[in-house]
Amino acid sequence: MPALAQSSTVGRVSNLNSNSADSSRNPGANILRKNLLTAELPDQYFDPLYAGVAQLVEHHLAKVDVESSSLFARSILRKPLVSSGFFVINGPVKASEFFALPASLARFAAFFPSDVPPWEWLKKVGPALESLPAAGEGPKIPSGVHVEGKVWLHPTVKLPAYATILGPAYIGAKTEIRPGAFIRGNVIAGEGCVLGNSCEYKNCLLLDGVETPHYNYVGDSILGNKAHLGAGVICSNLRLDRSEVVVRLPAGSVGTGLRKFGAVLGDQAEVGCNAVLNPGTLLGPRSIVMPCTPFGGYLPAASIARTRQPITTMPRRD
Repeated sequence: MPALAQSSTVGRVSNLNSNSADSSRNPGANILRKNLLTAELPDQYFDPLYAGVAQLVEHHLAKVDVESSSLFARSILRKPLVSSGFFVINGPVKASEFFALPASLARFAAFFPSDVPPWEWLKKVGPALESLPAAGEGPKIPSGVHVEGKVWLHPTVKLPAYATILGPAYIGAKTEIRPGAFIRGNVIAGEGCVLGNSCEYKNCLLLDGVETPHYNYVGDSILGNKAHLGAGVICSNLRLDRSEVVVRLPAGSVGTGLRKFGAVLGDQAEVGCNAVLNPGTLLGPRSIVMPCTPFGGYLPAASIARTRQPITTMPRRD
């Protein structure tokens, strides 16, 4: 990891003293500033991007009160940034921090406990499907839809004119499968999902209301309730050196035991068009990765990851 510039924590957040909500009208804002300015945090967890966190705090200052301000400060302070551009957190990561298994998938609850790291769920997708009884009567299969193996389709699933579905797979009620979708085994999709045009799915769990409408790759990944992928988003699941995927935490890298591990998206997380999520990415609930952004690591809940590149214009020479 590259060395960080040496500067004090106070210096990084000192701009919180000005241009903020009137502390006389909002005592919670004062408490929040004090919590941030007096925090004792390891220098190695910070980089110049911490200014973005300060801006996020300022955005919320006018809305916080005495009761919630210290909680918000602790939330910010336990989710700092590191120099590589990865967001990290302290302590163990639990699936419950990202999503809750919906009622539509309650039959699989024994396989997906909330108190384990979310990537442990990926190891249970196959066994969960094996626990299902023989598939009952599903929707009428169009002639252009190839179904192979054990595939459970709810009668209300909307099928396209052509697609490929390889089992084992479970597709929940009111889910729409669009033309050209390739479902290639160990896939569980909850209720009201969209499995989109020319998208590929493999060893993944999609909770209720997930939308992956156009040209997505979802491999070895978990998408929380109402998570959304823009067109062309890729959940990259294999390192270039093909070694074990690790998750970065402040105390060090945590092995997942998985050679293939794409991304975990919390409830209502959004990823913009043509973004790439690197192996082992964790996105907190309601977080956003902006379009065309390569991202890896951990993004806290309700946070935004983006890149800005200068654009120049010039007249044509012909």
